[in-house]
Amino acid sequence: MKFLDIAKVTIQSGAGGNGCVAFRREKYIEFGGPWGGDGGKGGDVWAEAADNLNTLIDYRFQQLIRARNGEGGSGKDMHGAGGDDAILRVPVGTQIFEEDGETLIADLSVSGQRVKLLKGGNGGFGNAHFKSPTNQAPRHANPGQDSEEKIIILKLKLIADAGLIGLPNAGKSTFLSRVSEAKPKIADYPFTTLAPQLGVVRIDATDFVLADLPGLIEGAHEGVGLGDRFLGHAERCGAILHLIDGTESEINYAYKSIRAELDAYGQGLIDKPEIVALNKCDAIPKEALAKKKAALKKACGHEVFVISGVTGEGVTEVLRAMAEFIGARRSKERSVGKPKAEWKP
Repeated sequence: MKFLDIAKVTIQSGAGGNGCVAFRREKYIEFGGPWGGDGGKGGDVWAEAADNLNTLIDYRFQQLIRARNGEGGSGKDMHGAGGDDAILRVPVGTQIFEEDGETLIADLSVSGQRVKLLKGGNGGFGNAHFKSPTNQAPRHANPGQDSEEKIIILKLKLIADAGLIGLPNAGKSTFLSRVSEAKPKIADYPFTTLAPQLGVVRIDATDFVLADLPGLIEGAHEGVGLGDRFLGHAERCGAILHLIDGTESEINYAYKSIRAELDAYGQGLIDKPEIVALNKCDAIPKEALAKKKAALKKACGHEVFVISGVTGEGVTEVLRAMAEFIGARRSKERSVGKPKAEWKP
């Protein structure tokens, strides 16, 4: 299935049904009076987050979502049926924007969460609604309200606890396949990963979701390479694992170029907890490895892990460090969401 994380969709609610003008005409009933029913309400348009979806590919081919119109009223004071609602089922983590792509309508970050995007038109009143002692034979009814229509932008931001970033060929896909059951494409050329990949990682008693993002290069915020359009999937992450290819000659440049792209992108990515790991240590002599680790530690200003995604060396320590950040974030979220105890004298 092709990964699609942005879609433009036109939505339209249902129009209300027209009211009916009718009179009761039966034998032995001399003054039957008005007998026209009301029109039915048009269907609403809803968006709902679903667990079993992970891409917006459905809305590449279905770009018009329309609710059903309400039925018109009829004689014998029968009201028209309401129109069926239209439901946009989207993956958890989808944000819904106005046509300008900036005005946020809703953020569906919880499974089963629903939001009404458009309201269906009300049905018109039939002539039975207008009868009164001074108007015993009304000959008019209301038309149903018109439908509403708008264009929305759907943007998917994957729900992951940690994000995996780095230059192309830093070994991100190899690392993901090592620590999870994910099967990303692995090759010896740049930009092997063309779309984010997710894997579920278990370390000790902690489970978390790790997202492998396509490689960044200098100038990504200006559209160079694959650009930075996939960085949005890291905005919800509790921690970022920054992999550096240890076989490169300029590891400080590799680190600083990615940090500059995160800073240029904004959205708070530069402030997220960062774990730096020097990858491919199995292919580096020990003396050179020690020098590179010291240089990278000086560049980033904190501890640097030395790992190998191929042999698994140092991987457990990195995962435990990530689990510590993620556990702290989850505890904070639980404490914030916990209702305060009721005060009693």
